[in-house]
Amino acid sequence: MFPVVLVCLAYVSMALPDGVLGILWPSMSADFHQPLGALGLLLPFGVAAAVLSSTMTGRILARIHIGQLLSASTVLSVVALLGYGLAPSLWAVVAATVVLGLASGAVDSGLNAYAASRFGARHITWMHACYGLGAAVGPATVGVALSSGMRWRWAYAVIAAVQMTLACAFLRNGRRWAARPDVPVTAAVRRHASAPVSGLGGPAGPRRYVLALSAAVFAIHIGIESGTGLWAYVFLTTGRGLPPETAGLAVSGFWASMFIGRVILGPIAERVGAARVLSCAVGGIGGGAAMMALPGPAALALALAGMLVLGLAAAPIFPLLTLTTAGRVGHDHADKTIGFQVAASKIGAAVLPAGMGLLIQHLGATALGPAVLTLALVMATGYGLLVRLTASAETPIPPEPRPGRSTES
Repeated sequence: MFPVVLVCLAYVSMALPDGVLGILWPSMSADFHQPLGALGLLLPFGVAAAVLSSTMTGRILARIHIGQLLSASTVLSVVALLGYGLAPSLWAVVAATVVLGLASGAVDSGLNAYAASRFGARHITWMHACYGLGAAVGPATVGVALSSGMRWRWAYAVIAAVQMTLACAFLRNGRRWAARPDVPVTAAVRRHASAPVSGLGGPAGPRRYVLALSAAVFAIHIGIESGTGLWAYVFLTTGRGLPPETAGLAVSGFWASMFIGRVILGPIAERVGAARVLSCAVGGIGGGAAMMALPGPAALALALAGMLVLGLAAAPIFPLLTLTTAGRVGHDHADKTIGFQVAASKIGAAVLPAGMGLLIQHLGATALGPAVLTLALVMATGYGLLVRLTASAETPIPPEPRPGRSTES
């Protein structure tokens, strides 16, 4: 279980800083004599750095093992967080944002590549569930620090100390990362990793088409997920007339349903096959979005239920699409493809929610439902084309052996 636990901790580590900037920015902007809107200046720099790092991760992993990449990236993240805490100006914060983007992109792509080649559906979805845990712990930690009278600079120091502890753990166990994992590769993963599907392990042309289509599906999926989480509060309050307190709980319910879905649906995917769960999940996103878009007297109840359905359906898509990457492009190209997919997801997380915001600004808050539904239909079409092109026949993944029966030394 060692790799599983450490990978989950690494994903918690990656998520810790993500929700912190939004909480601390009001205090930071006041100290730097900047308007609140200056936060928009930081985001493109961070996204560009994460995209660059993600696309390069496959080449980096061809030269070093995942333990070394994680150790270096986590230390880089610590440097970025300390850079935030010591920043004398806005441009120093921009520089720290670039460093943090480079670190997070490498960790995200590296972990997904590692998990896709060694874990089954259960553990890769649990790994992604840990991102939600880290995203919740980060703001909570900062909230406690601020409520105790601590300045925002010291709040970054606290997060940096937590990450430094994890970096030391990765460095200390570097050799075990390079060794064979305690959880053997499942039969389905071995099959996808070793056999070229529909000739995609050969000619570069079809492989590039699959890569572009996969990247588009990832970008749209994360755009739906991020955009719904970002604009759901405005949609429910301004668009559907829900009281602010209840709307806040509903948004929490959306993220909670995603966490629960990743915990529950991973083991199910190991029993019935990742392809079946993915098909149901893609359809479920469309169903949830349709419920959010429906007008009429029952619109509020349908919107609330639709958000929960959408969160539950979205939960397994990213990890299971990552898990089956080798089946689409072949083992030799899996790491690079996963890097491009992660990069595409980061672009989708930045661009599509911004587009939703423009629609809401011009058409009203209720435009979120139709916008998400349109994206869901486009994603379903793209996923259908991807399945047809690669012709990846999925079989049930056998359960992992119990610890006592492990073949590892």
